[in-house]
Amino acid sequence: MFKRVGAALTLVVLAGCADMSYYLQSARGHLALMHAARPIQDWLDDPATPAELRQRLELAQRMRRFAVERLHLPDNASYHRYADLHRQAAVWNAVAAPPYSLTLKTWCFPFTGCIGYRGYFDEAEARALAEQLHAEGMETNVYGVPAYSTLGWMNWLGGDPLLNTFIRSNEGELARLLFHELAHQVVYVQDDTTFNESYATAVERLGGAEWLASQAGEGAREAYLRFDGRRRELRALMLKTRQALAAVYADGADPEPMEQRKARVMAQFHEAYARLKREHWAGFAGYDAYIARANNAVFGVQAAYDGLVPAFEALFAREGGDWARFHAAVAALAARPKAERDAALAALVAR
Repeated sequence: MFKRVGAALTLVVLAGCADMSYYLQSARGHLALMHAARPIQDWLDDPATPAELRQRLELAQRMRRFAVERLHLPDNASYHRYADLHRQAAVWNAVAAPPYSLTLKTWCFPFTGCIGYRGYFDEAEARALAEQLHAEGMETNVYGVPAYSTLGWMNWLGGDPLLNTFIRSNEGELARLLFHELAHQVVYVQDDTTFNESYATAVERLGGAEWLASQAGEGAREAYLRFDGRRRELRALMLKTRQALAAVYADGADPEPMEQRKARVMAQFHEAYARLKREHWAGFAGYDAYIARANNAVFGVQAAYDGLVPAFEALFAREGGDWARFHAAVAALAARPKAERDAALAALVAR
């Protein structure tokens, strides 16, 4: 998703697979990341640590306590260490979708199940895969991810660390990212990326709002409102476009060629984005590169993050805003067969 942004899609790097070279790069990359991490207190005690980094690490520590005490997220080893990777992303994800479908190609692993992306610690390797898939007729995208979750399996090795790839995010985004990744350690369902990412996204939005309302200063709240306002407008535009594309791909009876109808929807999307910039975001070009490469793969990833969020937000409201009850209700849903949990989530937003 464009938000970090990372949100960050979950990557469990020590999952075995038939492709040994992929397994080895995953293992090497993750172990190098873990090796680079030092306890936060070491950084705070080091007189060479820049003042800005010191302030961000202290802020992240407060967010970590808030996550445990207020949001009932795991109290474990994760996010008590920090690593500077000397690069702009933790990993790079390659994603792909057919030319007339928003369904992402999936790759399957023993522990995570089937997921709609393939992550690499080397950007060139991710781009090589995307080029291969593009040559096979797929629409592809490669994007950097600032953080990923090992689902708690690596806590015995020190847990997921804070990284330079996201530590300087604005306050609201930093809180949301930490809450999102910790949520993956609460509930994770094999073979259901949309359930997992939508739940974590609901946690980050609801928890991030609580942080900003109760812990952040007025300046941080105002800055985040401006930032998130743009994102919400773009998210609404992308949802509208995604729905229009889905309608095109589902209608094989229309005499007009599907490619022409698809091209018209995409032209309307780009026109609407240009109008947003002109009328509301004067001088802001932060999403230009993302919009320029928008295709079925990009829209497919967006759907994974947003698709079920309204249902999870409704579930949170049904549980009276009680975080412990909410997580328990999500876990109960996760234990049900996919068809049943999908129906239960759909019923929540149909009321």
